Amino acid sequence: MRNYSFAAGLICLACAVSCAPKASVSGVVADAPGEVLTVEKLTVSGTEVIDSVKTGADGAFKFKLDVRKGQPEFVYVYRGDLKLSSLLLAEGDRVSFEADTLGHWTVSGSEECELLRQVESDFSEFILKFVAAPTNAEMSKVYIDYYRSRIAYLLSHPYSMTVIPVLYQHINEATPVFSQSTDALYWRRAADSLATVYPDSKYVKAVDKEAARLENNLSLNAAILHAREVGFPDMAMPDVKGESVTLSGVESKVVLLHFWDVNDAAAKLFNQDVLKPLYKKYHSRGLEIYAVGVTYDKAGWASIVKAQELPWINVCDGYGIESRALALYNVQELPTTLLITDGAISSAKIKGEAGLRNEMEKLLK
Repeated sequence: MRNYSFAAGLICLACAVSCAPKASVSGVVADAPGEVLTVEKLTVSGTEVIDSVKTGADGAFKFKLDVRKGQPEFVYVYRGDLKLSSLLLAEGDRVSFEADTLGHWTVSGSEECELLRQVESDFSEFILKFVAAPTNAEMSKVYIDYYRSRIAYLLSHPYSMTVIPVLYQHINEATPVFSQSTDALYWRRAADSLATVYPDSKYVKAVDKEAARLENNLSLNAAILHAREVGFPDMAMPDVKGESVTLSGVESKVVLLHFWDVNDAAAKLFNQDVLKPLYKKYHSRGLEIYAVGVTYDKAGWASIVKAQELPWINVCDGYGIESRALALYNVQELPTTLLITDGAISSAKIKGEAGLRNEMEKLLK
């Protein structure tokens, strides 16, 4: 019985390896017999070479690719530096394409691959028109027309992975097609829609992260405009209970705004050895601390706050060094401590624990 179980285990293991989900690609490259083609896969930070195939005497070739269920892959086939084809391959796809050595190609067997081909074709046509525009006014019109067409594409293909390359299109290295702050709304819509179909996709997770960053910037712009009304940049961040706490809503004579690195042991000691005694002595006189924990791990931050029994206002948005709060106050290093008195940021230069205590004695007699 044990021998049978062992043999069955080997069979299952062999099946797990050989029966892994795959996509099959076949193609023909005109006028390219006996040439080596390179197959690359998109990662979240670039591309990586995953295979190379040699064409036959007629330019034909085949290859297979492991594709996990629910995690389509962006794959590119190159002849030297020339991209022959861009493919969006899902589990079980059987795709074929025909290409020539001038960069023209057609694809069949996958609706997503055809959509991707059309997306790239539309973009190439736009760039040609944009570069050839004789005046700035004409160039602007070409851009606006294309931008509107891409918005229409995003809205009409909410569950297609082909919206991802659309969102990342750049006119040049420094100029994305989606360059307005309010475009964060389109990134968020795409991320949320795609996540309902492809929750495990690394590409969708990357879009979600970028959407969060752009939303952060959008909130930052709104906060800067609002800052004119309160005398200092305002912000609202969640506390350990998940409830939003607004900085401008802290009603104390002096607010100590403290930015700290949750993972820094010295910062934790500072909480215990400096801030706690300071808070105990001056809180009743009108001191409140608004401490911004900088980390991507909100659960870990909340655990530290509770373990250290920090009695003041503790907030964290979970965006780490990408937190809009850091940009809002131009925080260049951690920890950073500022004082807000009489509705404005104090100009006093605070040096170390002694300087902080001296300032408290001046402000909270």
